Amino acid sequence: MTLVKHHPSEEWLLGYASGTLRAPEAAVVEAHLSFSPISRGFVRDLEAVGGEMLEEGLAPASMDGDALLRVMARIDADGGEALSAGPLNDMPELPDSLRRFPLGPWRWLGPGTRMRSVGAPADGDCRLILFKIDPGRKMPQHSHDGVELTCVLTGSYSDASGRFGPGDFEEADQATDHQPVVDSDVPCLCLVALDGQIRLTGALGRILQPFARL
Repeated sequence: MTLVKHHPSEEWLLGYASGTLRAPEAAVVEAHLSFSPISRGFVRDLEAVGGEMLEEGLAPASMDGDALLRVMARIDADGGEALSAGPLNDMPELPDSLRRFPLGPWRWLGPGTRMRSVGAPADGDCRLILFKIDPGRKMPQHSHDGVELTCVLTGSYSDASGRFGPGDFEEADQATDHQPVVDSDVPCLCLVALDGQIRLTGALGRILQPFARL
């Protein structure tokens, strides 16, 4: 059984439960939920409280007898067929919540480091990415334009905030300057919601920055 040590804050879980997160952010939180019974229970409690509040605050409304049929007809006409016909990804080891998204090709980012895009709807500069980093490899020292949410899927890495293994969730922002190091004996696969670009720091980072766009 995977022991998850790093969980999203209550604010992130509340945003997930209320449906206010951007799609890439929600996908990372949902991936974490597939590992963490504690977070799943917290989200269930939040959803139950929200449902009770809605029931108390809204008066019942009548519906036309054919309302369901009309809604289903609109789904079929407005994209239901295209959604079911979307490409499947080629990574059966991913959590079920990610299996519905198509995946882009792997891109080489440096020795032992690759990434591929995940076809969750982007929201502005926020998009969803898979990173795969070989054992013993270090990511370049970097900070961020915006928020970066990470859920480890396999393997593990360490940085100044601690050690992160399968299911662990890390939030980084403009104030974070870190250098994750893969410390597992298998590649570390991470799901990342990235808002904006990473900013490489240090002398080497300034040289490599023009090539670091993701």
